Amino acid sequence: QLVESGGGLVQAGGSLRLYCTASERTFISLAMGWFRQAPGKEREFVGAISWGGSRLNYADSVKGRFTISRDISNDTLYLQMNSLKPEDTAVYYCAAGSRGFTVLKSLDGVDYWGKGTQVTVSS
Repeated sequence: QLVESGGGLVQAGGSLRLYCTASERTFISLAMGWFRQAPGKEREFVGAISWGGSRLNYADSVKGRFTISRDISNDTLYLQMNSLKPEDTAVYYCAAGSRGFTVLKSLDGVDYWGKGTQVTVSS
């Protein structure tokens, strides 16, 4: 089970840090990442990190502003979001995949989803 937290309301230009806690140690060996879904839009890839943390991949829309990291010792995935824009407003979902880091950028590459946390950026 994956549980997100840290969402909220922030002004444009501000920062938020999202957390995803895994309930089982199984997730240590999985690639993990973040997706988001804005109202009326499809769920889209935000970024992913390999199980060892050495490889990262980001959507072009968040490169240079968002940073993914993970702490295996406490089974937690992080998403640091800086320079937030109104278009970043969405429900953010934690995801994990057993088929590897490379495929996690697509919805088909996800095996486990969290329930999501709302991020709202006001202009």
